Amino acid sequence: MRRAIAAAVLSLFCAGFAFAADETVVVLPAKNGNVTFPHKQHKDMPEMKCTNCHETDKGGKIAALGKDWAHTTCKGCHTDKGKGPTKCNECHKK
Repeated sequence: MRRAIAAAVLSLFCAGFAFAADETVVVLPAKNGNVTFPHKQHKDMPEMKCTNCHETDKGGKIAALGKDWAHTTCKGCHTDKGKGPTKCNECHKK
């Protein structure tokens, strides 16, 4: 009986962890205020592909991530699509 309870608790813990990973919010530190990036919101957009930001369709780190990359890629996409923050204080929060 204890094993069954332990297995059930472990299963719920793992399922909760997997769900939380899908809700990833990435915080990018910046001197004029951190930028909070809602990964799931972007991942769920039909026009977005992993390779819009990542080097492969499997995701992973973004090699060129930095101020210049973010301003070109993120702000550029928001400007082109006509939605999403484009002003400094809309992304950078102190």
